[in-house]
Amino acid sequence: MPELPEVETTLRGIRPHVQGRILTSVTVREPRLRWPVSEALYALRDCPVVALRRRAKYLLIELEHGQVLIHLGMSGTLRVVDATLPLRKHDHVDLLLDSGKALRFNDPRRFGTVLFQAGEEPHSLLQSLGPEPLSEAFSGEGMFDRSRGRKVAVKSFIMDNATVVGVGNIYAQESLFMAGIHPSRAAGRISLTRYQALAEAIKVVLARAIEAGGTTLKDFTRADGQPGYFAQSLNVYGRAGQPCLQCEAILKADRHGQRSTAYCPQCQR
Repeated sequence: MPELPEVETTLRGIRPHVQGRILTSVTVREPRLRWPVSEALYALRDCPVVALRRRAKYLLIELEHGQVLIHLGMSGTLRVVDATLPLRKHDHVDLLLDSGKALRFNDPRRFGTVLFQAGEEPHSLLQSLGPEPLSEAFSGEGMFDRSRGRKVAVKSFIMDNATVVGVGNIYAQESLFMAGIHPSRAAGRISLTRYQALAEAIKVVLARAIEAGGTTLKDFTRADGQPGYFAQSLNVYGRAGQPCLQCEAILKADRHGQRSTAYCPQCQR
């Protein structure tokens, strides 16, 4: 599943080809995605693309009188291709540009979404989101204050978009390992000092992943396959049963929210 660094890499890959262009029309071949494709998209004609940005895992294409919201779901990808390029299976939506290119959305599992919000008000999906993890608004102090009295596992707590946006399964595990915090520890029983360390770990882990993704930007204009999401240097994710790279203890696994979570019983307390 694409996580925040992959979505940020997608944004950086497509922005030079879309921002400043004219969205001439939208072609929808399969409207039955996670939520039905917004009917308002069908009527878009000759709309200047003012900007592209990311909010959490949503890609936002800002038009003069609204915005297109795209979520990649579990398996979605975006590519900039010639509008005449033959379709592949699961090419569900094309945003056609005045350059003769199309921003093409492919999604085999159809858990992604393409929506439209008219006017200046943010879409309802964006209104209750927490701070961006790489922004100044996100801090250990903020997590500490929000966590008081909470019995939920800290891993689930930091994956809650109301706490901080975009910290998915992979990067939650890696950040908790870097901060030395056991993923099952109750959020309300973690000190301010440890939350400060966790906030810094989240920033470092995500920033490194985004930096690594910069080498794949060319893949978003290739017609011959999926964007090649960057190889990860992972300490615990997917490594349960293997030696810890830090202390050589055997990594164990718990489950949080029906997802397996690898951790080191020695390094994480």
